[in-house]
Amino acid sequence: MQPIRTFNVTPSLPPRLEPLRQLAYNLHWDWNVDTKDLFRRLDRDLWESSRHNPVLMLGTISQTRLQEVAEDEGFIAQMERAAQQLEDYHHRLTWYHKQRKGVGGKVSGLREEDDSSQSPIQNPKSSLAKVGIVTGTAKTPTERKIQNSECYVYFSMEFGLADCLPIYSGGLGVLAGDHLKSASDLGLPLAGVGLLYQEGYFSQFLNADGWQSEHYPINDFYNMPLHLERHPDGTEIRIEVDYPDRKVYARIWRIQVGTVPLYLLDTNIEANASPYDHDITDRLYGGDIDMRIHQEMMLGIGGVRALTALGLKPTAYHMNEGHAAFLSLERIRVLMQEEGLSYTQASAVVKSSSIFTTHTPVPAGIDLFPPDKMMYYLGDYGDVFGLLREEFLALGRENTGDFTSPFSMAILAIKMATFINGVAQLHGVVSRSMFKSLWPGLPVEEVPITAITNGVHARSCVSPVIQSLYDRYLGPRWERAPVSDPLWERVSSMPDEELWRYHERCRAEMVVFVRDRLAQKLRDRGASPVEIAQASEVLDPGVLTIGFARRFATYKRATLWMRDVDRIKRILLANKGRKVQFVIAGKAHPMDIPGKELIRAINHFIREQGLIRNVVFIPDYDLHVGRLMVAGCDVWLNTPRRPREASGTSGMKASMNGLLNLSVLDGWWDEADYVRTGWPIGHGEDYDNPNYQDEVEANSLYELLEQEVVPLFYNRDNEDIPRGWVSKMKDAIRLNCPFFNTARMVREYGMRAYFPASDRYFKMTAAQYAPAKELADWKNKIFDQWYNIKIENIDVSEGTQILVNQTISVKARIDLALLTPDDLQVELYTGLVNANGDIVKGVPTTMEYQGQDPQSATSIYTSNITYTSSGLQGISLRILPKHEYLSSSYDLGLILWAQ
Repeated sequence: MQPIRTFNVTPSLPPRLEPLRQLAYNLHWDWNVDTKDLFRRLDRDLWESSRHNPVLMLGTISQTRLQEVAEDEGFIAQMERAAQQLEDYHHRLTWYHKQRKGVGGKVSGLREEDDSSQSPIQNPKSSLAKVGIVTGTAKTPTERKIQNSECYVYFSMEFGLADCLPIYSGGLGVLAGDHLKSASDLGLPLAGVGLLYQEGYFSQFLNADGWQSEHYPINDFYNMPLHLERHPDGTEIRIEVDYPDRKVYARIWRIQVGTVPLYLLDTNIEANASPYDHDITDRLYGGDIDMRIHQEMMLGIGGVRALTALGLKPTAYHMNEGHAAFLSLERIRVLMQEEGLSYTQASAVVKSSSIFTTHTPVPAGIDLFPPDKMMYYLGDYGDVFGLLREEFLALGRENTGDFTSPFSMAILAIKMATFINGVAQLHGVVSRSMFKSLWPGLPVEEVPITAITNGVHARSCVSPVIQSLYDRYLGPRWERAPVSDPLWERVSSMPDEELWRYHERCRAEMVVFVRDRLAQKLRDRGASPVEIAQASEVLDPGVLTIGFARRFATYKRATLWMRDVDRIKRILLANKGRKVQFVIAGKAHPMDIPGKELIRAINHFIREQGLIRNVVFIPDYDLHVGRLMVAGCDVWLNTPRRPREASGTSGMKASMNGLLNLSVLDGWWDEADYVRTGWPIGHGEDYDNPNYQDEVEANSLYELLEQEVVPLFYNRDNEDIPRGWVSKMKDAIRLNCPFFNTARMVREYGMRAYFPASDRYFKMTAAQYAPAKELADWKNKIFDQWYNIKIENIDVSEGTQILVNQTISVKARIDLALLTPDDLQVELYTGLVNANGDIVKGVPTTMEYQGQDPQSATSIYTSNITYTSSGLQGISLRILPKHEYLSSSYDLGLILWAQ
């Protein structure tokens, strides 16, 4: 029976409890311990059964209970404290204010952060309006919205924010959620853009054989911390995206993440006649290649249109992975059709203000679309741009001359971005090697792909009891204090006894949770009473506990620790009270059969080897499970096949809680202090034979457990404190917390990416896009004349035998064709010569223009160089384009070397 009318019924709260509504609809509660405790206090059982969803709680809790707490002065006092904390959070001065708008002077109405690095500004309302934030706390859940000055947008296919919002699949989404949280903490005028999935990512359950099956629960948007964006007259704000032969409509929901809005598109509406169109925002990473391109068009193209419909005018666009790369095509179209720019001019504006972060270290992880499919879905953009078929497809091709190659979303994002980065230093090296062919002739170490190492949001991942310890001994600034802050030296002042007892409490809480979760999952599948009873006895809260939780992709080698059955059993079941236990969790993609096989192999191993109490696989891994594990385990295990782990943020979370990492040197661990804060498996070796690599690294793992990890953990003093272990825990906290967190990461994105991109946007769009037009004309001139440039002669003042630090003069005569010295940068390139005769780790030195040779009409450039070390050294000369509006001399992919 279809209704004749629908109503959105909201919770009915006693007037005195009205602040609960505002607290529930702002995700600030997810990283505010007091607010989360407030909702837990309201109804502990309902808090758990609702997946920690305060909106659902308020809509289902009994009116009797609400009236009861409305008369509870203790509850009211705690609620008012939480409300005041949110109010203060809105009115504080932040890092962004100092970096972009700070001018000195005290402010009334805004509270300065307790941070010695902060600087107050003069007028709170005018200054905050400039940075894009409306001051004051709204009386509705709308909170504060970004306005039309400087603002940045962050596009991602998934966002992992809270347990009650299952619109993420793994690390990429959790990183995106943490990015928004820290942007809010830092006051960055950022907005997120994504899709709102009706079924989201799956819930995992295991059958009796240990095989993963999937269940897709329906998300009830009206009982989640979501706001439906509406026009002033109350009607829904909707956008449309053109697909072949039809339009698809989407409405816009908002999640308020502190001060940062996250806008999510939803196509499951009556305006779309086709059930297929409803399903575009049905499942994350679900469906076939056609569904994937539908989703990515909605994310990129629909996302840009949603921002326009909301009245936002971003000055920098951040693509988190290539899924959102179609946003560049839409931005170019708008600039051409609505601003009258040419394709070259429009693409210059788009490139100047776009940022791309790649997360994959292997080509197989990149979305690729067949050429015909691309033309079918997006060929109209090529027509608007005035590009022929192969010219349009070349935007997403590495080898533009290969007309059969697929269209790569990562390549499109790279070609349209002014700033490109990997997510760890090693991943930056891997990415430069992966994409080096886009800059032919450029040494791989100069490929303009940098790295910003990932981090995690401290207040979201550190256990509340550990947070209280840090707050007491380090002060409340620890969550965002940089490496240089002296407060980190106070870690040593924390009493060993307190740190250890707090950690033991976290381990005990995890064990209780694991037993309850296992028993519940066994009951759900109809297991026997014996199996359910066994679940209540798994794990020992006093035993060394190793955690492994992540996506079950085969390269992560989740079963490496099982390679030698006899040896691992000896470690697990050791005598003399030195036992070890494993807690394992994670999901395989529904289509990843090898990943599912790994999960089944672990569960078979547990049963067949009689290790039910010692090794546990927790079904249905999610944010809540992950937070308990990174606080309650003692060691965090990570065994990827190097260098295929781009970053690996779960180990960072563990380290923030004082856990020690035991990991292959890959991702973030490769740049951490892996001696003082854990143990490295191997030494970063490269192997050609995967089986041999597995054998070597499994043995290394066993030896570390036997000889170092287990003895250190069980070496106790008279107070039963493992002093050596606790010392290592303190090093993990002191050395890893200040760097591997999203406060540092987002600050780095701001300084290196958002601020420069935004500045370039303002520069390129000034005076009716005059700079963009100038740059486009200049590019045309460069491409016309580039191959007419000739290096006529290079004179080197010395012979082949020289001394260290001896000055060498170099003079070059160059035919610039119809270009000028202002168009080009001429460089000497010097460095050691390797066995292949190539200059390695070369250093460029800019040559000075000295005028024209009156006889030959060539341009003369000179420079002096010296070599500071002996050996076989080389010298070459190269020419690069140069223009004040280029973000890099490598933007055009042109480089001319002397032959």
